[in-house]
Amino acid sequence: MKKFRLPLFSLTVFLLPLALSNNYLLMTMNIAALNVLIVTGLNLLMGYTGQISLGHAAFFGIGAYLSAILTMTFHVPVWLAMLTAMIATAGIAAAIGIPALRLEGHYLVMATLGFNVIVYIIMMQFSAVTGGPSGLAGIPHLCIPGFVFDSDIKTYYLFWCITIGTLTLSLNLVHSRTGRAMAALSHNEIAARCAGIDTEFYKIRIFVISAITASLSGSLYASYISFISPGTFSIFFSIQMLTMVMVGGMGSLWGSALGAVFLTLLPECLHGIKEYNALVYGGILLCVLMFFPKGLFPEIAAAFRKQS
Repeated sequence: MKKFRLPLFSLTVFLLPLALSNNYLLMTMNIAALNVLIVTGLNLLMGYTGQISLGHAAFFGIGAYLSAILTMTFHVPVWLAMLTAMIATAGIAAAIGIPALRLEGHYLVMATLGFNVIVYIIMMQFSAVTGGPSGLAGIPHLCIPGFVFDSDIKTYYLFWCITIGTLTLSLNLVHSRTGRAMAALSHNEIAARCAGIDTEFYKIRIFVISAITASLSGSLYASYISFISPGTFSIFFSIQMLTMVMVGGMGSLWGSALGAVFLTLLPECLHGIKEYNALVYGGILLCVLMFFPKGLFPEIAAAFRKQS
């Protein structure tokens, strides 16, 4: 069954627009694709190396702002601006990760939280470059020669192709020699180190990879929405991504992908009860975290396997 997951998921994604009745639902699914992209990288970090980060909204914002500034101010082609933003984010992540990943437990959480706060303040205060609280508007859409991704349906297929490609690479990574080293690191870092695994190298490597996926998602978001402001990249967004991983299941890339889609669509499904929207949303999250500690979708899959 496992070998059919990716083809089945891909087929469902590519046929889904036929069942969606309006562009607003398409837009929501486009945002879901970007969230899956971030959460895939974050789950590699949390679920497979045991490191918790509250700074991924900063990497998301760095990708968005750098690509936007390069295209708008310096007239760099959009794809080249995105690549430049990813390389710059990788460098920043490595510079932060080398000292921060030597910390453990809540110290690492606080270090990445502090980084998120610093990046948010820079976005707010350097208004000459970032636009400050007003943000940046008029960001160009992605394009290739003779084709512009200027509609929801065009963007839908682009985003999900990139997301499924990233998910495929991540699944291959998890099942590789690197993945086995990550699994050993997640279970017992001291034992992994005694077995000859360079734990510091793997932690930094996965931290950089997860930052790159967040940066890519940010660049895609900026080109799609054509407007960015600091409020999108606050600590609350990092908490939201963290929640998606926990609800979907740490150590389960498929679970976190479904968790990201579920929690992106959930607020839209609660529009009919606007007065109680936050209460219901919080209650659902609380129940999932209390009664499904391994993640909602891995627990459901395990229950089906027991019955069959």
